[in-house]
Amino acid sequence: MDYTKSLDTKKFLGKNITVAGWVNSRRDHGGLIFIDLRDFEGIIQLVVTPDTPESFHLAESIRDEYVIRATGKMRNRAPELKNPNIPTGDVELVVDKLELLNRSDTPLVNTHDEGTESGEDLRLKYRFLDLRRPSMQKLLRDRSHYYRFLREYMYDAGFEEITTPILANSSPEGARDFLIPSRLHPGKFYALPQAPQQFKQLLMVGGVERYFQIAPCFRDEDPRADRLYGDFYQLDCEMSFVESGEVVRKTTEPLIQKLATNFARKRLVLRSEPAKQFIEKGNTIPRLPYDFAMNTYGVDKPDLRYGMELIELTEVFKDTNFKVFKQPCVKALCVKNGASLTRSQIDTFTDEARKLGAGGLAYILYTEEGAKSPILKFMSDQEIKGVQKLTGAETGDAVFFGADEQAKVNKVLGQLRISFADHFGLKKDDEVALTWIVDFPFYEWDEKARKLDFGHNPFSMPKGGLAALENAKTDADKLAIVADQYDMVMNGFEICSGAVRNYNPEIMYKVFNILGFNNEYVEARFGGMLNAFKFGAPPHAGCAFGIDRIFMVLENAKNIRDIIAFPKNGSGIDLMMDSPSTVDQIQLDEAHLAIVEDRE
Repeated sequence: MDYTKSLDTKKFLGKNITVAGWVNSRRDHGGLIFIDLRDFEGIIQLVVTPDTPESFHLAESIRDEYVIRATGKMRNRAPELKNPNIPTGDVELVVDKLELLNRSDTPLVNTHDEGTESGEDLRLKYRFLDLRRPSMQKLLRDRSHYYRFLREYMYDAGFEEITTPILANSSPEGARDFLIPSRLHPGKFYALPQAPQQFKQLLMVGGVERYFQIAPCFRDEDPRADRLYGDFYQLDCEMSFVESGEVVRKTTEPLIQKLATNFARKRLVLRSEPAKQFIEKGNTIPRLPYDFAMNTYGVDKPDLRYGMELIELTEVFKDTNFKVFKQPCVKALCVKNGASLTRSQIDTFTDEARKLGAGGLAYILYTEEGAKSPILKFMSDQEIKGVQKLTGAETGDAVFFGADEQAKVNKVLGQLRISFADHFGLKKDDEVALTWIVDFPFYEWDEKARKLDFGHNPFSMPKGGLAALENAKTDADKLAIVADQYDMVMNGFEICSGAVRNYNPEIMYKVFNILGFNNEYVEARFGGMLNAFKFGAPPHAGCAFGIDRIFMVLENAKNIRDIIAFPKNGSGIDLMMDSPSTVDQIQLDEAHLAIVEDRE
């Protein structure tokens, strides 16, 4: 045969084969030259001898990353020369003919997994070289198999794959749009879709029963460790004649469970005891109400691989004389083995609490010598006993307090819970904890704008329908409206968002009217959808999974950019392609655009 990618097997022993790839390394032993040849599948050792003078002479000039092709006979390595660290370590190819396909300049980044890894910006500038590393090659293969896994599950579940437009209209999905000027229609713009939300709902109106696609989405949001800048992909799906989010949850959650166990070979766990009360009969994943999640974990995407919940202590300190705890809400975290923290480490956590808005970080250490803390002298014996009883603190533990308005206490302790878990190694890479968050507030208060806004998006069905909206007279009433929305959380990351959709035009008008938008505004922004809903829209529901973020968790990556073939850097710049970049004046003129200088 001429070529094979199955060099990890011994079925080619004694046979003449041809291989091609990049020179991973070259070792000249005088009478013999050894070349480690690397391709997408791995590494094979080539042996070049003086018996083939032309090939031997060429091998003397070959350098790392040269592209070569070699033909020869496969043989077993000598026992003392076998390499157990690679799949092909028992065999080698004795070269009869060596060909140089292309030379290479000295690589500017490390193309091996061994040694010092190059800096991120350099790796991204020369990503085509960085991708040659075996770990990156494995990642690309894993991602390909991952996509196949997703598609096969969706097909088996009766979904049809349908693509939706990339050039769309601007819509309020919660982030900035990327706008595309229209050459043919001056002054008008397309928008790259933040999600195919409207189109997939229109597919339901169009008679599609179950739709899905691996959809590109575009949002002008600041990047972070778990969020790419600009473009990302989601597994988008929708189901018609569905009036309960539970149908969607039961349909899709086995996919994520199978990805964790069958694809990534991880264990499913749930170590937070309070969450277990929300596992309903027939389910294995809890459905946590939003308010419960915020009050118990301080965040709406809790990591349930560990416990350390927020503990309510307001009643303990209701009559306290300690000024710090004379607050509307007092809560605490019991950190197992927390008494081992040094003063310097406690100061670091205190600085974090201050950055989150706390005045400081009160604590009690439970040591072999008893409870120790600067605040004990301000607490009564009853309060000290109440804290230990409710937190369950034992010798070796530490209790950290938060006292303020409830929202601020939840925020501070919720983030500290995550930091303590990092410090004490409670997040195990071989484990996955899943939960659904349900019953989100339909509206929320925008502190900057000093007005109500949508909690998530305007296309969800408020629980209670039109009656719930009409009965909401005050801002407090409106903030109490619950949306039939749901998020899935994996190891502290939101990986899915979905909802039962608002398919009733009357309700659609009302949810916007409450925020001060008139019917004309709704018709101008969502006329296509509203018009469709007037022609017999079925009830429908769906969700979208952030497949980049899921893959990041399954691959144990610390930054989402590490699992993308060609990511932008932390500033949203494509260093390899020099994007974004300026364009010619003729392009601006065709798009009816002018560059306006920023004014100080």
